[in-house]
Amino acid sequence: MNKITMYGIKNCDTIRKATKWLNQNNIHHQFHDLRTDTLTRVMLEKWVLAVGYEVILNKRGTTWRKLPMETQKKVSGLNIIQILLEQPTMIKRPILDVDGSIHVGFTLGQYKAIFAHQS
Repeated sequence: MNKITMYGIKNCDTIRKATKWLNQNNIHHQFHDLRTDTLTRVMLEKWVLAVGYEVILNKRGTTWRKLPMETQKKVSGLNIIQILLEQPTMIKRPILDVDGSIHVGFTLGQYKAIFAHQS
């Protein structure tokens, strides 16, 4: 594998767990903070195209729950990119780009499968 980038927010517990696992398994990666580093429409479009906006959108987070129900009901594939650009904390974390292949979330089994050939 050549390029691995993890997208997320530094103080996120799931990001910490995923980072710890990658470090323990000697998997070099870059971290891209969705709050402080550039988040572009092109990046979001790539992720949504790869896995679907329903996978990218974190409906379990505080930011989503604070949205008015009327706004939540209006979220669609047509407006999700703009919504996520304005509220990057509604992106499920981590987004892992492994040589252009997009993976969302973190579970031990998922990461073991992604990196199985490196063992």
